Amino acid sequence: MPWSSRAKIAFIGSHSVRKSNAVHAFASTIGRAGRSVEVGREVVRFNPLGLNEAASAEAQLWVLMAQVQQELELAGRAEVLVTDRSVVDNFAYYLRVTAGEDPFSVEPLIRAWASTYDLSVRLLPDVALQADGVRSTNDAFRDEIESILDRIVPLYLPPDRSMRIPASQVTAEFDWWAVAEQLAAIAGEPLVEGQMVAPLA
Repeated sequence: MPWSSRAKIAFIGSHSVRKSNAVHAFASTIGRAGRSVEVGREVVRFNPLGLNEAASAEAQLWVLMAQVQQELELAGRAEVLVTDRSVVDNFAYYLRVTAGEDPFSVEPLIRAWASTYDLSVRLLPDVALQADGVRSTNDAFRDEIESILDRIVPLYLPPDRSMRIPASQVTAEFDWWAVAEQLAAIAGEPLVEGQMVAPLA
């Protein structure tokens, strides 16, 4: 039977922490469980206003609005939506550009939208930056974003619905099944047809 309620998981962090690899590996795990799944791509890659260190406040506003729009469009298409980033880590880039100010008064939206993620997985930057033709390879820039994330993630994403995984563990051998089971338990739905839902600790 299809899930009666849908679930959303966000893979978050700064750049070059293997988020996209984790997203696709996790989505594959959900698919192997026989559940329908949609994947939200990293919207900043389509930003027409600029990115990385030179991004403007308007560019980061575009990213935040595009993130929400994409999630709205995809949410009803599958039992599980897996997103490459969330509004929270995109908000970190916005706060860096605005020096901690909020010129477009988006914070209430970020706070409200953050509650729509059933589970978040923060990938920690224990791997070197790699050039991909899009994202910055400036260590200081990534460190700035990580510092902001350290401050804001606990404000918007509750610890009982958050996980932290070192990026170095995101390899072909990593077993995402336990994460999938946790998401299903939060959603109150069986991961596999006929499976009993384990209560959350």
